Amino acid sequence: MKNITCIIIDDEMPAIALLEAFVGKTSLVHLQSFQNPLEALEFLRDNPVDIAFCDIQMKELSGLSLAEMKMGECQFIMTTAYEEYALKGYELNVCDYLLKPFSFERFLQAVNKAIKNINNDLPSSEIKHRKDFILIKADQKLHKLPYSEILYVEGLREYVNFITSNNKELITLESLKNLENNLPENFIRVHKSFIVNRDKVQSLYGNMLIINKKEIPIGKSYKKVALEKIFGKL
Repeated sequence: MKNITCIIIDDEMPAIALLEAFVGKTSLVHLQSFQNPLEALEFLRDNPVDIAFCDIQMKELSGLSLAEMKMGECQFIMTTAYEEYALKGYELNVCDYLLKPFSFERFLQAVNKAIKNINNDLPSSEIKHRKDFILIKADQKLHKLPYSEILYVEGLREYVNFITSNNKELITLESLKNLENNLPENFIRVHKSFIVNRDKVQSLYGNMLIINKKEIPIGKSYKKVALEKIFGKL
């Protein structure tokens, strides 16, 4: 799968810092950030970019004007604190519109949509399975993660978050369904959003599994099979 590149355009540094932090948790390749939209426009003229996170209200040039000039060359995800600009953004057929303040989950939704547009429903390929470990592309790095260090995996729509024994989190493009079919047998699907390492389960409390003080819900449709796989017949 090709690397998905992005830039950030916003005239406020706190907004840039937040977006850079969010991008840093994904496999996106962050090329550059711009406070001046005219400098961003110059960069876009000479450099191919897949996704542009772009504020709408900026002094030198509005984000909507910039998007209109470069529409079709990259996916624009507009960011603003003003809801009234959304309609104009959708009229321009921008990829998505994020109303500040937005959550990481909402950010991921926008990224997923952009990636689909770029790659025509991109297949998952950010994880390579090996005998005792997996290779995960996240944070713009390739991570070697032993299966024995994985506590559980949480689904974030088309991304997944690996939580490890040293409290590290690795977020990458993948589906829980693919993981369920490829992880070793000690990894059990217990909920539509969770796969757990049964060797790390410490206790059962009601409909919650306890792993490293974290409560993992057990889905009703998964409960019977999941509990038998984890605890044997109760």
